[in-house]
Amino acid sequence: MTRSKPSVALFVTCLADTMRPNVAFAAARLLELAGCEVIVPKAQTCCGQPAFNSGAKSASRAIAEQVIKTFETYDYVVAPSGSCAGMIKVHYADLFPEDPGWRLRQEDLAARTFELTKFLVDIMGWKPTSTVFPAKVAYHDSCSGLRELGVKAQPRVLLSEISGLEIQPLEGEEACCGFGGTFCIKYPEISAAIVADKTKTIKASGADVLLAGDLGCLMNMAGKLSRENSNIRCFHIAEVLAGMADGDGI
Repeated sequence: MTRSKPSVALFVTCLADTMRPNVAFAAARLLELAGCEVIVPKAQTCCGQPAFNSGAKSASRAIAEQVIKTFETYDYVVAPSGSCAGMIKVHYADLFPEDPGWRLRQEDLAARTFELTKFLVDIMGWKPTSTVFPAKVAYHDSCSGLRELGVKAQPRVLLSEISGLEIQPLEGEEACCGFGGTFCIKYPEISAAIVADKTKTIKASGADVLLAGDLGCLMNMAGKLSRENSNIRCFHIAEVLAGMADGDGI
């Protein structure tokens, strides 16, 4: 008996939806190449992280309940963002401390929620076979993916399969870029100082392209590089893996 394709609900993320839809389209293409049936639920909204980080637990719980109801019927939930995946997988547990019914639903969804590159490598065992991207690339490890979800080796495994791509050593590759969601709004001076340190190391790496797995981090670093008149192009890793990294990037 032939097993049907796993159903994967793509969590598009707010930033991809509003700022760079190409990331979501690239993620969908990668999941299809990996042998998945990809669904994009129309009822999806924000994961609730901004409200959660601001202490608005009642609002974030309401959002979490809506997300759980929207996504719980699929085999997997995959997001091209460690930040959003981390919210669902790790932090939703804090929203249902005394509600066993919702807690069980939350735990079940958390077990089936993954960041994109981790899902492709650890669950599907997929690698790109014909992608070409001739460039010297620096890769930034975003905080949520790295520290909450264990995303470190997976993007590098995938990038190592791309023809013409050279990964450049990046000093402080695991250091925060200064974005931190609402952190950059609440503490703009500190955020600006952190991203200035980050772009200094990016330029020193000799890379002509910067990649990351979280669009928020990438936009933060890309904006600073642009203000510094740098020619370094910035792409989400999904765009490169899917062969959809065209033009000047973000």
